[in-house]
Amino acid sequence: MRNKSILAIALCLLIFSVAHIASAQDANVAGSWDLSAAGRNGNTRTQTLTLQQDGTKLTGSISGRRGSSPVTGTVSGNNIDFTVTRNTRRGQFQISYTGTVSGDTMTGTFTMRGNTVNWEAKRSSGQSGN
Repeated sequence: MRNKSILAIALCLLIFSVAHIASAQDANVAGSWDLSAAGRNGNTRTQTLTLQQDGTKLTGSISGRRGSSPVTGTVSGNNIDFTVTRNTRRGQFQISYTGTVSGDTMTGTFTMRGNTVNWEAKRSSGQSGN
């Protein structure tokens, strides 16, 4: 009887450990996203964010009416941080994005030249985060 109790306790601990590890996994953000944010005049601007994911490391690009720019960043759990490097006539500058991932939606803020703006991204049609 005692051996069965010890076995049952060990099995419960194993199940809780596996459940904890599964819940601590990083969000899957690889793929194409439609990222929207308010522009200078309050008009919504949408760009395509394409991400590749290697563990917690992110690389990719963001493209829109001003062309394409490289993206680098990280994902940790459901938190995402990435930087877009833009090359303009006035030189190079970076835009820092932070946010959270919830399934096929990401929301957060970005900072550009001292201004903070809200953004939202939805996984592009036909893709899934599974």
